[in-house]
Amino acid sequence: MARQDRLMRLLAALRRLPSPVTARRLAAETEISERQLYRDIATLRAGGVLIDGAAGYGYTLTEDPALPPQSFSRLETEALMLAVGSLEELGDERLAKAGRDAMARIIATLPDRQARQSMHAIMRSWRMPAERPQIAVDVDLLRQACWDEMSVTITYRDRQERVTQREILPLGLSYSPTTLMLVGWCLLREDYRSFEVARMERLDLGTVSFRPRRAEMLRRYKTLRMAEWEAQKAAEREEAGRAAT
Repeated sequence: MARQDRLMRLLAALRRLPSPVTARRLAAETEISERQLYRDIATLRAGGVLIDGAAGYGYTLTEDPALPPQSFSRLETEALMLAVGSLEELGDERLAKAGRDAMARIIATLPDRQARQSMHAIMRSWRMPAERPQIAVDVDLLRQACWDEMSVTITYRDRQERVTQREILPLGLSYSPTTLMLVGWCLLREDYRSFEVARMERLDLGTVSFRPRRAEMLRRYKTLRMAEWEAQKAAEREEAGRAAT
């Protein structure tokens, strides 16, 4: 784990967990050793973060000057809480935890009254849990490939149970209520394709960089799909008009 990522996770845990939080609990939460935790606490303190407490007593984050003061309306805070809560329904625990950590960082910068309001939000996102297929590949690697604009190679089993190996330029991930889809440019077909991540049997990082083309390729994909959708709707309206006459 990169040092900066490790420190950010530690700060998020200090904000989220009830204070004072023990070194053992913090080490377990951030998946590091207690010895490393003590070094990271010292690093944060040296950087100006005010952390009260000591080994054997527990730690409390009292101030984080790295975060500027923020202010949100009560409805804006509720909207953020609602959005973060809805991540629980996607079946991606790492993504849901990232949302919770981000929300904890936001709440830590709010004035006391607004912070208390966020603890008593009236809106919740809930729906009947859907059956989601198990994903065998590393979704974190897939996300990183999208961010880095690097190709991936996959072994893919389609709905007709045919298995193919392909190299893809990954453009983005789409979460539906029941599955996770990857939108990409297939180098084999030389065209846009959508893949169910749960149907990937193997995923490896490729060697083709397509930086900085990802954003433009994704915009073109959206334009094509919107044109297809509008044409389909127009055909349905025309068919309905003929049926009515």
